[in-house]
Amino acid sequence: MTSAGPRLLGPADVRSLAAALDLRPTKQRGQNFVIDANTVRRIVRASGVGPDDVVLEVGPGLGSLTLALLETVRHVVAVEVDPVLAAALPGTVATYAPDQADRLEVVTADALRITGLPGPPPTALVANLPYNVSVPVLLHLMALLPSLRHGLVMVQSEVADRLAAAPGSRTYGVPSVKAAWYAEVRRAGAVGRTVFWPAPNVDSGLVAWTHRDPPAVSVTRQEVFAVVDAAFAHRRKTLRSTLKLLAGSAEAAEAALARAGVDPQARGEQLAVEDFARIAEGLAAS
Repeated sequence: MTSAGPRLLGPADVRSLAAALDLRPTKQRGQNFVIDANTVRRIVRASGVGPDDVVLEVGPGLGSLTLALLETVRHVVAVEVDPVLAAALPGTVATYAPDQADRLEVVTADALRITGLPGPPPTALVANLPYNVSVPVLLHLMALLPSLRHGLVMVQSEVADRLAAAPGSRTYGVPSVKAAWYAEVRRAGAVGRTVFWPAPNVDSGLVAWTHRDPPAVSVTRQEVFAVVDAAFAHRRKTLRSTLKLLAGSAEAAEAALARAGVDPQARGEQLAVEDFARIAEGLAAS
């Protein structure tokens, strides 16, 4: 006999749960709750997760996406910074998905500050990330949890564009390069404002990613990322100019760029993550 699947949350369910908690969503914590069951099903489907996945969800809120994940995956670890929401989530799951309740583990913590997670290592990250900290959270978790192999996150539309941008595009920048260190990143669709309560005043986008090995270099990730930060600090300046503080002088920067086989007159937005890795090696050699 197969177990019954979760009952997903609709607008009335979300408002009822919020009222029971006397919850007033705060912009400070990026609390915009999904009220549309079709949207969370679409997110789970687009993420590519399956019955063998252990999923990390950040910011589960009232549980809309959590319930849809429990329908599909082996285990969900939900990290929630709001202690009231974290305490309420197991009860919501017990009510709406009683047959899947044992698949959920809730961690009350700030995702930016966690240093580890209980239970089996997560294989996927699927989350409606708080928009004000979405990029730092994503990069922190990719660095912290090498077991993550794939995932999908919902972020502000402009941030989705930046994360998935390719070298040479107008939106290519620091988030694009740093995300590319860990993963192949792509846009996976748009999400309208009306599926949220309260409705945000920005558009949302889905970003899917698949793990990839970082460039094979003799320097650390931190050294490469320091080059990335310096290169984009002044977008219109050449690399010879933007890297001179890091290198000690414009001449030393030019020598490091020559070692890396990169034109000193190029700009950061023209380079791929592999180019930045070679530049970091060139700087280390000097």
